[in-house]
Amino acid sequence: MDASDDDLAPEVRSILDAAVERAGDDTRIAVDARSFPEAVAAAEADGRVPVVAEIKPTSPTTEGRRDDDPVELAREMVGGGAAALSVLTEPDFFGGSIERLERIREAVDVPVLRKDFVVHESQLDAVAADLVLLIARFLDAEGTDSLSVLYDAALDRGFQPLVEVHTREELERALDVGAGMIGINNRDLGRLEVDLGTFERLAPRVPDDVTLVAESGVATAADVRRMREAGADALLIGTAIMDGDVQANTERLTTIDAPNAGRRADTTTKFTTR
Repeated sequence: MDASDDDLAPEVRSILDAAVERAGDDTRIAVDARSFPEAVAAAEADGRVPVVAEIKPTSPTTEGRRDDDPVELAREMVGGGAAALSVLTEPDFFGGSIERLERIREAVDVPVLRKDFVVHESQLDAVAADLVLLIARFLDAEGTDSLSVLYDAALDRGFQPLVEVHTREELERALDVGAGMIGINNRDLGRLEVDLGTFERLAPRVPDDVTLVAESGVATAADVRRMREAGADALLIGTAIMDGDVQANTERLTTIDAPNAGRRADTTTKFTTR
């Protein structure tokens, strides 16, 4: 990677270096994706906070490891009211796997996000999912494909790309490629510190027709209300759900009396190439 990434935390740099070297797949896939905006709208219509519950066995920022049956965890999260699921497929640092995502997506009927460090187009072909995470900070650098190339390549395969940003510059790049879904990560990948104010500062710059997801740092009812008041259409929550009874934790965070985001994207949004 180039010098612009020198400010990454050592753990993140190791993850990124491994991602650059990871092989992709030679067989191009086609995805019939379940609509994430429709899932968000359905959750709100049912009186639930739209939550993307994350199945995360471990991570560099958490202690220990959880080895429950991932399919059972997924079913419990959906039973607790999750509008969608996020499944880690990064194997070395997060304990994820392609096989785990395949099993989970077959077992549930909600949209499933593939959460990984995808930096080459061929890596998109590793597994079918409804959404795929594209982290703006890791793209357009030496050794990686550009955000624009990966965004269009994801659309061409039928994925709904969720472009993750942390800074104003990254947000502008996401908007420049026409991102219909944007995740604002409250975690600074340079210091691994979480600040919910990150979402509050960037959200007003996001057009109302973009589906907006708050990522990282949401653990309490107060956090949920804070992010919803700031304009989050949905919340991606991992540790606060995985730590303990996942169904009870999911239900607790989806049944909070929180305000509507007031910016939910049109559920008829089509994800097409530019």
